[in-house]
Amino acid sequence: MRTQSKWKQAAIAVFCLVLVSGAAPATAGIPTDQIKATVDKAIVVLKDPRYKGEAKTKERRDELKKILFTRFDFAEMAKRSLGAHWRKRSEAEQKEFVNLFTDLLERAYADIIESYSDEKVVYLNERLDGSFVEVVSKIQTAKGQEYSINYKAQQIGSEWRVYDLVAENISLVSNYRSQFDRVINKKSYEELVRLLKSKADFGGAPKK
Repeated sequence: MRTQSKWKQAAIAVFCLVLVSGAAPATAGIPTDQIKATVDKAIVVLKDPRYKGEAKTKERRDELKKILFTRFDFAEMAKRSLGAHWRKRSEAEQKEFVNLFTDLLERAYADIIESYSDEKVVYLNERLDGSFVEVVSKIQTAKGQEYSINYKAQQIGSEWRVYDLVAENISLVSNYRSQFDRVINKKSYEELVRLLKSKADFGGAPKK
């Protein structure tokens, strides 16, 4: 249960960029710099008085989505989360699933993205493998707790797009894939789509 809670806390904090941006290490490369820049931009919006208050919720979230979509590859996340089932879907079904998956993430984290905390992200290093990279970081809380959160990204042109987050060694994409696979194998892909359209909850880490 502790691992599940820790994963959810880390994933929420980092995926939603609810962080006090820390300095990148002197050895950091372009991937780390780009991810840090995205965090910084999100924080600017969260702190901007023009976007404060319930009346500005839609405008604030629209601005945050613009920032997230430049760094997080939700289409790739959706594809990887569906796993082997992705290839069995038509182009129209794939497009629909990407939209449903993106909506799922937005529903799961939208409220928390606007909850500012005293957590701080520290970028440690990056593991580069051709056009893929894993940016290693840790989160420090005001109570002195630390836990790991790594960004997995792929280079597309000059940009590094995040396609997975690994919190305390648990992958966000793998977590969703196991849940989606279970629904499809026990029932059907159509049932998964129905659940996503009905806004079913797929949040949280896998139980251990």
